[in-house]
Amino acid sequence: MTQSATTPAMRTAGIVFASALGGLLLLTVAAGVWVGIRGFLAYGHLLDAQRAAAAIQSQLDDPAVASTAIADIAAETSAARSLTSDPVWRVAEGAPWIGPQLAAVSTVAASVDDVAGSALTPLAEVASTFSLDSLRLQDGRIDLSSLSQIQDAATAGAASIGRAAASVDSLDRAPLVAPVRTAVDELGALLGDARNATDALARASALMPAMLGADGPRDYLLLFQNNAEWRSLGGIPGAMAVVHTDGGAISLVAQDSTSSFPRYAESVLPLDPEVQAIYGRRPALFMQNVTQVPDFAVSASLAREMWTREHGTQVDGVIAVDPVTLSYILTATGPVTLPTGDVLSADNAVPLLLNDVYKRYARPGDQDALFAAASAAVFDALASGSADPGALVTALTRAGDERRLLLWSAHDDDQALLAGTTLAGGLPVTDAEASTFGVYLNDGTGSKMDYYLAADTQVGWESCRLDAGGRATGVATLSVTLTSTAPADAAGLPPYITGGGSFGVEPGSARTLAYVYLPEGFELVGSSVTDDRGFGGGFHAGRQVLSFTVDLAPGQSAQAAVTVRTPGPVAPRIVAETTPTIGSSGVSSVAAVCIGA
Repeated sequence: MTQSATTPAMRTAGIVFASALGGLLLLTVAAGVWVGIRGFLAYGHLLDAQRAAAAIQSQLDDPAVASTAIADIAAETSAARSLTSDPVWRVAEGAPWIGPQLAAVSTVAASVDDVAGSALTPLAEVASTFSLDSLRLQDGRIDLSSLSQIQDAATAGAASIGRAAASVDSLDRAPLVAPVRTAVDELGALLGDARNATDALARASALMPAMLGADGPRDYLLLFQNNAEWRSLGGIPGAMAVVHTDGGAISLVAQDSTSSFPRYAESVLPLDPEVQAIYGRRPALFMQNVTQVPDFAVSASLAREMWTREHGTQVDGVIAVDPVTLSYILTATGPVTLPTGDVLSADNAVPLLLNDVYKRYARPGDQDALFAAASAAVFDALASGSADPGALVTALTRAGDERRLLLWSAHDDDQALLAGTTLAGGLPVTDAEASTFGVYLNDGTGSKMDYYLAADTQVGWESCRLDAGGRATGVATLSVTLTSTAPADAAGLPPYITGGGSFGVEPGSARTLAYVYLPEGFELVGSSVTDDRGFGGGFHAGRQVLSFTVDLAPGQSAQAAVTVRTPGPVAPRIVAETTPTIGSSGVSSVAAVCIGA
């Protein structure tokens, strides 16, 4: 057996191949070192930016400090972006396993740099010359220039943060190692919150000048919802007022009570057949029932039309608040004194306006007079400029988040700005962020007994599993528990509180009509209610609706439960929007998140 000879040409080729392979390996190692060093440096810059951001959180009310600190943060994020966007890094992003980690890091660096440079910097520059005190009413007028000066920066900032949030949201989490995935998730949540906040600021800065009469006089119908007699959006409309605005000047020009409105023989506006099938015609026949439909655009349109029929004037929009909102506003104005001698404060506004007034006055006219006096006193306090602007913004923001402050505009441009916000009071939305139930409560007693009712709504996954993209499939349950805290001798309360049995309910007991909206596309698996009365319902704008009725004597409780199945992969988070009551806001305090099988 002989060995083949090795020719000089073959040896030369081998040397060339070995040299090429060695060069390639050396280049790969060098690229890895290059990427590793730049990644380490980028991490340092991002960590410094994070520390700087945390350090100024307590000083954000000082625009000068915030502006300087944001400039420092922007320098750090810019350096991190530069280190993670060179050609070698980009090539490495295509490598198995390590590539997705590098792509995630570069996306994070670019996103936070966009936010720091093109969003926070212009907002900080505006903030350095803006003071909340400029929003204080002086002689019943707001300086509208204070709003217009922040509009451009707010709009640009909202767009920039929105793009950054979308970029992070688009990252595929499945191939990421746990530390990188956690960092991406945390940044995504932070950018989502920032997007919502800046979007709200942009919308407000565009909307408020028009509402305050910058382009001509406006009139708004103000509805005071009474939480002692539930309706889907909060309570039965009781006291009413018209607020006039013109060039930033605000005045109260009319007041009325829904008790003076008639029962209309025919619907004042056509109702969607789906709505009428569920709620009947009552929302379009009685001013007291317009907020029974859990879509404020419908409720407000009906209220506007009824006001026009009785007063002969058309308003430009409708605003709804409740006594809980008034209590929040009173934290900004301080207590106000009523003509009756009562001192209305943040602490006593709710019990005085929702319960004590009915014990004190038997005549509805006297009750209405107290409501009118209270609303006028709070308005006068606001118009005089005595409210602390920062506290007022906080109060109104809280009321908006809790769905106690609702706004509808007859002007299409204004309504487009409101669309999708909690202020719009729309139907529950299921989207990429959450699957949402709706739970809407209505009094069926013709009374003010809901002052003594408590509602507790809970949501949870019975079973679920997550796919590689973090989407959930499974079965979820919503439960609603209603409890009467009325005293044992509630039958002896004034007839105006108990209803006097006029709707077939024993005095002292309370009847509730509830409507549960399933998340869009979800399949009903099962339902139950304490007294086995069963469910009614229908469909409303693509959402299945279940309705049920319960009667509660003092001290009694009742529960309804609804179980649903996802239509396919959905957001892992499920929540519930509810009727805002005295003791709970309009958003479920408990949200459930699927964490796997």
